[in-house]
Amino acid sequence: MKKVMTIARLLEENVAYRGTAGISTACRQAAFKPAFLDFATMTIYMSRFADGRLAPIHLLDALPRIVLERGTLVSGFERGGFFYTRRAVEKACEEWRI
Repeated sequence: MKKVMTIARLLEENVAYRGTAGISTACRQAAFKPAFLDFATMTIYMSRFADGRLAPIHLLDALPRIVLERGTLVSGFERGGFFYTRRAVEKACEEWRI
């Protein structure tokens, strides 16, 4: 069964990573920006408001519907053109003492 990205799933992830750098507000100072990776195509989608502006948190508003329905999205962060999972950001910020 595919695990489709939903608002409920994002909320679950935020609860799981509460108190760590794995959430948007905690890793912003290290220049990590909320993003999604479609691991079927290895495309990074920045989190955006419906009008196209970059969003400070994970939002599904501007993602192509087909990408959401495919069930191949992972939430995480972009920094310097690279995608990082929530766990990778958590570990990086821990090591960098951010």
